[in-house]
Amino acid sequence: MLPLDGVRVLDLTRFLSGPYCTMVMADMGAEVIKVERFPEGDDSRRLGPKIEGESYPFAMPNRGKRSIALDLAQDRGREVFLELAWTADVVIENFRPGVMRRLGLDYPAVRGVRPEIIYCSISGFGQTGPYRDRPGFDIMAQGVSGLMRMTGFPDGRPAKVGIAICDLAAGVTALYAILGAYLVRGRTGEGQHIDVSLVDSVLAWTLWEAGAYFGSGEVPTGTGTRHRRSTPYQAYRTADGFVTIGANTQRLWQRLAADVLERPEWLDDPRFATLADRMTHIDELEAEIEAITATRGTRAWIERLDSAGVPGGPVLGYHEALADPHVLAREMVAELDHPVFGRMRTVGIPAKLSGTPLRPGRPAPLLGEHTLEVLAEAGFHADRLVADGVAHQYQAAASVPDPPGGPR
Repeated sequence: MLPLDGVRVLDLTRFLSGPYCTMVMADMGAEVIKVERFPEGDDSRRLGPKIEGESYPFAMPNRGKRSIALDLAQDRGREVFLELAWTADVVIENFRPGVMRRLGLDYPAVRGVRPEIIYCSISGFGQTGPYRDRPGFDIMAQGVSGLMRMTGFPDGRPAKVGIAICDLAAGVTALYAILGAYLVRGRTGEGQHIDVSLVDSVLAWTLWEAGAYFGSGEVPTGTGTRHRRSTPYQAYRTADGFVTIGANTQRLWQRLAADVLERPEWLDDPRFATLADRMTHIDELEAEIEAITATRGTRAWIERLDSAGVPGGPVLGYHEALADPHVLAREMVAELDHPVFGRMRTVGIPAKLSGTPLRPGRPAPLLGEHTLEVLAEAGFHADRLVADGVAHQYQAAASVPDPPGGPR
């Protein structure tokens, strides 16, 4: 038995924020039915690289789901969706505010047929406020939240975080909100509407930055790999790359100076005596440390750091991270059998549950792959709906034209 066995989710999301949330729900045992338009489907199906017309990036956050292709612009398509919602526990969508209302499938409409429904809406800026009607992808949220001004190096151009962090923050926020609402419904029998925005979600993660700003008016700016409140805590150049060092307590600083770098005299140096002193002289400290770390390779420094009990590690390329023996031992690279790709690799599940261990389930669905199956299970004359153009069964994705690029 898995934690969310028996939970049924209708997933109207696309790109990454919603699909990430529903992927985790599927990993935990929920039945996730991905409702897509035809012939485009989820917009991320267009992203390369592709194998025989099927997007590999799409396959990552959409594993474990079934796909039905349904024309929600038709009255009959909306009727079918509401019939499916009658048996669902959760509906999740990430359209711009107002789209679901115009379709007649917003929270009040779904609640009318399923009063206990948990209905989650994810958008760039939320369902309220002066920016509610703006379209918003991850990069807009990174800009509005201040994230791009606190990422990168001092005096540089604004820098985007290397992953779609606002999308993922919204997906995680939606996930815990849905699980919380599900617990409430178990006690009260009542569902509710959940409003999640990319901007709100990532702002909620800026806790130390907020503490510095509210406490002293400090505005966070780019610091490269440095920590804003502690040092030594950054990446330092070595003879063959970089090494991260996290000597962020006085005891660790003493070990680093005396045992790793073999500079015990630094412990009596007034520039470096306390954390406040080290922060004041952080440029000098970085230069002093790098003059030493640049004399040996990264592996040699990691061995010395480990021996002294000081946190440290390499700065890997992504390809190196996915081949790292620790990452592999933690099963963070998993394999699935895909109907087009064959044996494919995917990112593993980070939460290791002792009683109900999680494993990636079915591969990501082909567009409309399960239309007939899902509709027949719901009691519809599925063939008739397909014949009438209300629903669509899988066709080769290679027929869908590719745009020049994606939104990120």
